[in-house]
Amino acid sequence: MIYGISDLHLDHTGSKSMEVFGEAWKDYENRIFTNWKDMISDDDIVLIPGDISWAMKIDDVIYDLKRIDSLPGTKILLKGNHDYWWQSLKKLKSLRLESLLFLQNNSYFLGGYNIVGSRAWLARDNSSFTEEDEPIFKRELIRLKLSLDSISDEAPIIAMLHYPPFDRYKNPNEFGQLLKEYDVEKCIYGHLHSEGLSAVVEGQIDGIEYTCLSADYIDFKPVLIGE
Repeated sequence: MIYGISDLHLDHTGSKSMEVFGEAWKDYENRIFTNWKDMISDDDIVLIPGDISWAMKIDDVIYDLKRIDSLPGTKILLKGNHDYWWQSLKKLKSLRLESLLFLQNNSYFLGGYNIVGSRAWLARDNSSFTEEDEPIFKRELIRLKLSLDSISDEAPIIAMLHYPPFDRYKNPNEFGQLLKEYDVEKCIYGHLHSEGLSAVVEGQIDGIEYTCLSADYIDFKPVLIGE
């Protein structure tokens, strides 16, 4: 089985708990880990599309990554906008975490699916989008294409994005259009919280099944993505 959950926002130091963002986040870390252990087996795959830990540096994130590593299943991790600790694949692999795989310009064939992804970025028509966002937006598009082009197996594709691939009118933006070009079957994303959840888009669009996996949106329970 392939499951997904995004935006864990782990913080073993307790200094930046998500509980400050409202009642919905009360005791969220314990809820995430309890639900995970209840639902996931060692044979399952769990996709985590970003905002994994509040840690700022690679030396600080190891505790949170080890907590994820100790959970059942094989996990594929993608960088979110708050994952400042994220470094090169070589550096991440050197951590030697047994059940964690890192997605960046590459892809994995697991559970009968090709797993690809990119952090993506803020939509160009968002009121907060500035000149500084443009090169990041373009780079993330390139990263997504590199990931898609790295596929070597003929199998359905699941795309992991952190940002939702939609414009402010809830239509697929350039990231969604690229997914359509490559006949992606499923796309998962997170990033949205609180009032931002009003921007959630799910269901079939252009032949792609979209699912939002922000932890507070899914009640901190992994969601079944593929069997």
